[in-house]
Amino acid sequence: MPSGEYDPDAVEPRWQRRWVDEETYAYPDDDPVDPNTVFSIDTPPPTVSGSLHMGHLYGFTLQDFVARFERMNGGATFFPFGYDDNGIASERLTEDELDIRHQDFERREFQAKCREVCAQYEEQFTENVQSLGVSVDWDHTYQTIEPRVQRVSQLSFVDLYDQGREYREKAPAIWCPECETAISQVETEDDEQASHFNDIAFPVAGGDDEFVISTTRPELLPACVAVFVHPEDDGNQHLVGESAEVPLFGHEVPIIADERVDMETGSGIVMCCTFGDQNDIEWYQVHDLDLRVAIDESGHMTEVAEAYEGLHSSEAGEAIVEDLDEAGALLDRRDITHTVNVHERCGTSVEFLVTEQWYIEMLDKTDEYLQIGREMEWSPEKMFSRYEHWVEGLQWDWLISRQRSSGIPFPVWYCEDCDEVVVADKADLPVDPLSDDPPVDACPACGHDAFEPEDDVLDTWATSSLTPLINAGWDWDEEAGEFTMEHPELYQFNLRPQGHDIISFWLFHTLVKCYEHTDEVPFEETMINGHVLDENRQKMSKSVGNVVEPQTVLEEFPVDATRYWAAGTAVGDDFPFKEKDLRAGEKLIRKLWNASKLVESLAPEPYPDEPADEDLRELDRWLLAELDSEVERLTELFEDRAFSKARDELRGFFWNTFCDDYLEIAKQREDDAAAYTLRTAHRRFLKLFAPLLAHVTEELWHDMYADAATQAADAADGAGDSVHLVDWPEPLGIDADRDAGAAATAVVGTLRKYKSENQLPLNAELDAVEVYADVRGFEDDVTGVMHVADLTVHPDEDAPVETVVTGIDLDYATVGPKYGDQVGDIEAALAQEEYEIDGDELHVAGVTLVGDEFAVEEERQYQGDGELLEADDVVVIVRHEA
Repeated sequence: MPSGEYDPDAVEPRWQRRWVDEETYAYPDDDPVDPNTVFSIDTPPPTVSGSLHMGHLYGFTLQDFVARFERMNGGATFFPFGYDDNGIASERLTEDELDIRHQDFERREFQAKCREVCAQYEEQFTENVQSLGVSVDWDHTYQTIEPRVQRVSQLSFVDLYDQGREYREKAPAIWCPECETAISQVETEDDEQASHFNDIAFPVAGGDDEFVISTTRPELLPACVAVFVHPEDDGNQHLVGESAEVPLFGHEVPIIADERVDMETGSGIVMCCTFGDQNDIEWYQVHDLDLRVAIDESGHMTEVAEAYEGLHSSEAGEAIVEDLDEAGALLDRRDITHTVNVHERCGTSVEFLVTEQWYIEMLDKTDEYLQIGREMEWSPEKMFSRYEHWVEGLQWDWLISRQRSSGIPFPVWYCEDCDEVVVADKADLPVDPLSDDPPVDACPACGHDAFEPEDDVLDTWATSSLTPLINAGWDWDEEAGEFTMEHPELYQFNLRPQGHDIISFWLFHTLVKCYEHTDEVPFEETMINGHVLDENRQKMSKSVGNVVEPQTVLEEFPVDATRYWAAGTAVGDDFPFKEKDLRAGEKLIRKLWNASKLVESLAPEPYPDEPADEDLRELDRWLLAELDSEVERLTELFEDRAFSKARDELRGFFWNTFCDDYLEIAKQREDDAAAYTLRTAHRRFLKLFAPLLAHVTEELWHDMYADAATQAADAADGAGDSVHLVDWPEPLGIDADRDAGAAATAVVGTLRKYKSENQLPLNAELDAVEVYADVRGFEDDVTGVMHVADLTVHPDEDAPVETVVTGIDLDYATVGPKYGDQVGDIEAALAQEEYEIDGDELHVAGVTLVGDEFAVEEERQYQGDGELLEADDVVVIVRHEA
């Protein structure tokens, strides 16, 4: 029996340990699982960082709402957990932690250091996630760098290569000079930065004419290979066909007409450098221009930059501007703010360098990828537009190679003589070409016997995009010569939960990869959550100092209170962190605990399990019928992932209808029907609250329903050791006059309020009460709980009440400026009640007020004996002599 005050500091960690130790949420690996009833969740593997942020707390809790509901509402639920310890993030973490550089170590040696560092952080991260009470199956965890996952990732590469969907090409690629690696389009983001427009005079070769080019990147002057003019730029058409001399560097470049020139920016004449942006790349390819690489992989100037060689590009830009000014070629320099492409990992402005990289072909299938995106259910639906805009805006195939040490190696070697690609056999995976031999002794193309290993690693997202296949156990069956799945019942996964910020990262790439491997969309539904903001709706940032740390919140509030908070907004919306929501969650936990104690005192064991239907009073039937409706509504809301509405509706029904109305009435009864109704409703409330308030419902269920003495009696109701493993409630199918019950409870509530306001004890007898509503069948409940000596019910009569006007309010903000000196006359006429109301018009003091210029105050009055009380649409007349 729950006793004393609820102590979340003791209860919550105890259940968190027990859920893990007893493997409460384990997926039944050994037993056959019906694929029609299993619910599988493709959970996002968070980047290993060692600490939770509010986004983790919110995202994990949303996933848990689904997992707990589906586990109760269906059958086996597969809810795994992953760690993304593969790639730049883990590499940087290791470098910072150990104060080393990855370039100073052999790859396997550095990767071993990464494993050690990440293992420590993963252990702490696991403890943090478990402290949230998330119902993860901890027997099903994975790391994106572990050998099993490496095999899946390399199998994916080999399969796509065999399909002809991958290619290696030396071409312009997006490059991060800080991380010194190629990156894909999805890893860039726009950043507003301060800069300058520099107006530079370009001489026309072989003459005295010159023109002006405005550029924000003077450091690219040594890489200039052409100048472009728009075909409709009449003022500059005479330049087309001529050559221009590049200031300071002196080399000549052609002047060409091209319609991609933006005539509205700068001077309308642009230089093409190899490479400054996407336009430069297109011009380079279309016009077969020269290649002049002025910036190297680390962001420093090359020998092409002549006197500026070795300077960082930012330093070179300033030096070139100074020299242009000294040479008289800098005509103007003005401050601007413009949008710059930066690497989302480090915030460094990207460059475009010609490098040899591996790509997955995607641009030829964007229509197909849009279509498979439409085949999924989106929660919320509006998030599909983000996916659609990303796919429609793709400009590059997916660049999947990275020049890093931490990552999964490409299973590839190259013939030293003819550069033929040699790919590892599927049976041998995973392999590392830097230390493993190729699968052949001689090149299949030329017979040469020496090979060069590929030293690049795969993009992190090339592996993370395979999580559905990783969790389903996708593998190559050498004997059968086909791909198989260890757990085919999991695929397609039922749900992909994730944040809206990685739709273009994780969601899109998962769709592409899994679709190409299986010809199926990998999941049926995606649930997209928003971000947690500060109280002023600003993004949390350490630099701003507005970060709310989960540990601080959890030290002050119960975990279940944070779960209540997490259910407080529509899925997909960004929302502010507000402490008042946590306090509201605390109050609900206390209310549930105290109401449970009251239920047990009013209906102690042994309580009736199945009283005869005719023994139930109308009020009992009404409550259970209302609860049936609530069960149906909440089931629908949980299925629609409308957790905010589910939370608020359940809280309102429990607090108001059950606690304030029925429990107060049941206190006055000592019969089996009331005991049965209390216990039946209470069990169902614990189940309905269980996905949201995981710990307190488990504690109450264990104390009140899960012991051996009651298990047999509760078998039909799905009782068990854990509330989270019992069946979700279904309607009992009890009929009741729900309108009459609602009216009767409204009457009881109104009479209780009347006694409180008049300082009467609740057991004080009221002489007479008249009710103008149909509460037939509920008379005994009204008279019994409210101690009414004489109750008269008028089910079909209108109440002897009239509505009278008690005053007129003026909107002075509109009436004052409009009528000026007449306002005093209007006020005087209103005070003398010299006015006429005609629909939406008020005629007073010779003017007519309309619309929002006035508001009518009304009051319902009763002229007979007694006092008028009103409850919703129910009129109650009370006569009581003190």
